[in-house]
Amino acid sequence: MPDVEATDLERMRAELFFDGAKAASKRSRFWLLLPLSAVIATAGVISDSTATVIGAMIVAPLMTPILGAALAIALGDWRNLIRSLLFVVTGAMAVFAIAYVFASMLDFEVVAQSNSQVAARVAPHLVDLVAALATGAVGAVALARSDISDTLPGVAIAISLVPPLAVVGVTAQAKAYHQAAGALLLFVTNVVAIVLSGLVVLAVYRLNRRARPGTLRRRTAATVAVVLAAVAIGVPLAHSSHEVGRTTALLQGVGRVAQIWTKGSSYAVETVTISGGEVLVRIIGAGSPPSTETFRHELDGAGLGATSVEVQVVPAVTTELPGH
Repeated sequence: MPDVEATDLERMRAELFFDGAKAASKRSRFWLLLPLSAVIATAGVISDSTATVIGAMIVAPLMTPILGAALAIALGDWRNLIRSLLFVVTGAMAVFAIAYVFASMLDFEVVAQSNSQVAARVAPHLVDLVAALATGAVGAVALARSDISDTLPGVAIAISLVPPLAVVGVTAQAKAYHQAAGALLLFVTNVVAIVLSGLVVLAVYRLNRRARPGTLRRRTAATVAVVLAAVAIGVPLAHSSHEVGRTTALLQGVGRVAQIWTKGSSYAVETVTISGGEVLVRIIGAGSPPSTETFRHELDGAGLGATSVEVQVVPAVTTELPGH
């Protein structure tokens, strides 16, 4: 892998750092685009519109200071590192505030139970960390190589930065603090992953050779801190992924047995859900339902003897309403 040329390094600094002759222009651009992207993202979340949320991802400028933090660590540029992190933190707080105020003007609550955009961002898993690492790597490569910089819009769409913060705001306003914490974890996961994968890519391009003299120890400490943060985030994500996998397997197993149990009867399985560690099987039909004792026996035979299952029988009633 070739070293980053001096001209490329200057281009990267100009794109990512909020300093130099155009510092005021860069700051104004950031604070112009960020509130607009926050409004778009919040509107997309509230209206449950995927297209609108994607639009917010393209407009959002948060990727710049996050990759800027990675570049600053690689170069040992502590002033720009602090400046980049301040933009990330204050930007995140601004998005949260805008979303919170926006949601407070509604006469209904925006929560995961009734909104797919919220539901998609309140329970991050290990795969989200992996995806963020890959996306951050692509973004760093696109910056290091000007010949593939046209991939950056795709990177903006692939990584979710402003939408999770909008979800934090609307769910916190609804007092769904557990959901808000999950969305915040997703945002932090993406930030840490982008910085970590950015550092790896910049190391591959041997950018450390252009670091400031005498900064090796502090650069190493900063890199270790990022790695430890990624590991600390990965633990709850791995646990969450394991729980989701276990729950999915359990629901699928009970669902298969329930389908066999109702086969040949006048009832059909409508839903199989879980709540409080107990599986709820909802069947709908007419006449006498199939024997629940038979269902329990079939569950035991399928290795699900330790699973508590509640059966909800819903009679199907047909009422004709003749016209005049």
